This record gives sequence, structure tokens and C-alpha cells, in this order.
Amino acid sequence: MKIERRRSSIEVIADMLRLGEAGKTEIMYSANMSYRQLQKYLGFLLELGLIHKVTVGNPVVTYRVTRKGLRLLRNIDSILEMLELTEAD
Repeated sequence: MKIERRRSSIEVIADMLRLGEAGKTEIMYSANMSYRQLQKYLGFLLELGLIHKVTVGNPVVTYRVTRKGLRLLRNIDSILEMLELTEAD
């Protein structure tokens, strides 16, 4: 049985980490979030060292997943797969 539900914070984080490297606009649209949510999650991910800020020009900034972030993403994907909460439903 398929139950419609909202994404958890963990799923939002995984969606952001899956992008690898992206700017704010791309992250916001790809992860389907508001600008306010984006700011909150970026701050959280930066603080934990799961992503880091990369200046590619002035004023162009992107956010790149760290090794620690990739490790977390693999773990999240494993858990979601075990719970069958992946898109393959």
C-alpha cells in the first residue's frame, strides 16, 4: 500500500547531497524547497561539514559535498532502501 506523505528532513538532506555541487538556485529547485528552507538546510550542512562553500567567481558561489557528506548519503540511501522509502515504490 502506498501512503502519500511529506518528505522527512533526512530525505531533503539526501536530495541536497545527491546534487554533488550546485548553486543555491539549482539546489532550491532540484530539492523542491523554499528559499527559507534552503538557508536553514545549507547552514546545517555547512556547520556539520557535510558540504563546503566554493567560490567560483565574483559573486558566484556553489556548494560541494564533502567526503563526510557522501558517506552520510550512502548511509541514508541504505536506510531508505531498507525501509522501502525510495522512489522505486
